[in-house]
This record gives sequence, C-alpha cells and structure tokens, in this order.
Amino acid sequence: MNKYELVYIIDTVVEEEARKALVEKFNTLITENGGEIEKVEEWGKRRLAYAINYKTEGYYVLVNFSAASELPLELERNLKINESIIRYQTVRILERKVGIKPRAPRVMAAPVQAAEEVSEAANTDAE
Repeated sequence: MNKYELVYIIDTVVEEEARKALVEKFNTLITENGGEIEKVEEWGKRRLAYAINYKTEGYYVLVNFSAASELPLELERNLKINESIIRYQTVRILERKVGIKPRAPRVMAAPVQAAEEVSEAANTDAE
C-alpha cells in the first residue's frame, strides 16, 4: 500500500453541516475502497493565493491515508464531480530507505613513503 496526501478546498458558501457531511463522505470513500486514514486536518477558512471562479476564500482539508494505487483515481473522479470542491490535489509520499550503509572511507598511502619507494626503485634500476 502506498501513502498519499490529499488536500482539497471546499467552497465557503457551503454551510457547516453540509461541509462536515462532505468531509465524511470522502473519508468513507477512502475506507470503503480498502484505504486506511491516518490523519484528517481541517485547516479551516483561508484566503486563496489567487481568485478561482471569482472566489477568494476556501475551506481547506488535509487527509493523509494509505491505499492501493487505484484509489486516488477514484477519489479524484469523485472530487471532480462535486461542485462544492474548488480545487484538489493528491500526492504520493515516498518513503526513505534507512537501511543503506555508507561507503567505507578510503585509506591513502602516506605521500612520504610513496616518494621513498620511487627513489629506491630508481636507484636499484640504475645499478
């Protein structure tokens, strides 16, 4: 199962009860399709970075979940259909591998010893 992060913005015109029902609808959609919700954060009403359909504010919701790779497509299809959703974005979270061992440090010969060996080899060849 892959880990995902979903952020969606609900229109501020939607009333509080309908907004909670909408958040619950998407959470149940995730769990019914075999996903596991790790965390749901409602950031609340915030100003948008730019106007979307002449709207300057939206209600932000962040959902962290793990699911199979087919679930985000189904989830985005449902988000796209709903007229109360202004924007959405799903991102797959990559996990870092900790088990990698660092490369052993290289040991270099002392430069003085290498120079002496070269001069000794030159003396033996000259004789």
